[in-house]
Amino acid sequence: MTSKIINMAERMKDEQDRLLESMFESTPIADNGFSSKIVSRIRRKLWMRRITLPAAVLLGGVIAYQPLVALLKGTYQLFVSLPGDLVPSLSDSLPSMQLIVTGALILAVTLISLNMLED
Repeated sequence: MTSKIINMAERMKDEQDRLLESMFESTPIADNGFSSKIVSRIRRKLWMRRITLPAAVLLGGVIAYQPLVALLKGTYQLFVSLPGDLVPSLSDSLPSMQLIVTGALILAVTLISLNMLED
């Protein structure tokens, strides 16, 4: 089922429409495969970009694995060696859950407002 508006638009053609149709109905220019080479190069570059980023992330993760594990072990040993009365005093200095939720809501409203202003 096609819309009546689309059918009317196809029937009613002014001179500009006919001129455009005549321009685009012409036979393509023979380029001896030039455009297909360009398209294949563009596709190859796109695939290289798609593969390069995940490969770089994987390689970086492999390289950073051992130092990260050593850092976590050192941090854990430092945390274990802290006196017992220091840890509760640190937890008192953390912000309350109400403050964190309020800040998150303000951030969300700000981002939505900026997005609406951009449109």
